[in-house]
Parts: sequence; C-alpha cells; structure tokens
Amino acid sequence: MINVIITDDHPIVRTGLKQILDECNDIDIIDEASSGDELLRMLAETNYDVLLLDISMPDRHGLDLLKEIKGSWKDLAVLILSVYSEEQYAIRALKLGASGYLSKSSAPEELISAIRKVATGGKYITGSLAEKIADSYTENEETALHHTLSTRELEVLCLLAEGKTVTHISRELSLSIKTISTYRERILLKLNLKTTSDLIRYAISEGLVV
Repeated sequence: MINVIITDDHPIVRTGLKQILDECNDIDIIDEASSGDELLRMLAETNYDVLLLDISMPDRHGLDLLKEIKGSWKDLAVLILSVYSEEQYAIRALKLGASGYLSKSSAPEELISAIRKVATGGKYITGSLAEKIADSYTENEETALHHTLSTRELEVLCLLAEGKTVTHISRELSLSIKTISTYRERILLKLNLKTTSDLIRYAISEGLVV
C-alpha cells in the first residue's frame, strides 16, 4: 500500500484528489494538510511514501518548502502539483529533489501513474518536460536571464506577467506592497528591462506564461 499525504490550501482540490485516488486499491490517502507549517508537523509524526505538494501555499512557496522537506526527509517522494506551466518551476523543482512535476489539468490516470512511479523510487516527467530538461543544458538556456532570478522573484515575475497589480500580488503572497515593489525593481534590473510591459513581453517570449 502506498501511503500518501496531500498538501493543498484549497479544500475542493483535496476532495477531488481523494475522490480520484480512493478508487485505487494500492493507494491510501492517510492525511491532508492545508499549509506548509501543518505539513511539517505531520511529517514529524508520521511516515509517508508520497507527498502531493501544491507549489502555491499560503504561508511559504512550495519550492522553499520542498528544499526544507528534502533536507530532513530525503526518502520521501515529492510529487509537485501545480497550475503553473512546466517552464516556470519544473526544472527548479527537480533540482531541489522533487520526484516529479505534474499539472493540475492532467488526466486522473496520469496522476495515478505518477504516484505509483515515484513511490518505487522513480522520477515522473512528461515528454515535454524531458525536452525542456535537455534544452536546459544548451548554452542559450543556461544563459537565459530569468534563470538568475530567485524563486520568489520568478513567482512575482509570472504574476506580473499575468496582469496582476502590485497590490493584488501583495495580498496573494501575504507580503507588503513595498516588498513586492522591491522584487519588481530587482527583476527589472536582473533582466535589463525598464517597465512592467517589458516584463510581460519577456515572460511571454520565454514561455513563462500562456
């Protein structure tokens, strides 16, 4: 039996995942968490085979949480579930120790296959992600300017590129408007750009937003 814990701050998402996996005789959802802090408390008390982790958590970014988890629970297979495209976070997640990266729009059968694969120590990546990993070793990909951004800076870039205002982003990330504005200025500097419009065009050209 594969013991799984689901971590997502949306109850509807957790319910949907449980409904999908309840039909599998070899997969058991034994816990669920709605925040990073709650997840860490559960990991300290219970052993799991697979963690389904949403990359957008209310109290901390999923990649920061992933790094902390792999530092303490190296054998735990972490399957990242995200609404964000693979271009944004997948390669970073795998480098930090994730066993796989899957879009929330994936078919239920793909989710089940991914859980079974990572539970046995394997890696689960889509064909398109495999191509992106190969491309990441080319000279052009290695020198792409957005690879110099921190995880939080990349997140802010993507949110700006989606048309969200600094005020909206500050609420979504539970950070001050001044902090988000500082991130925006750092991003502009690192990408050699001048305006938010420039950021949007860059993100679209690099496939960071659809």
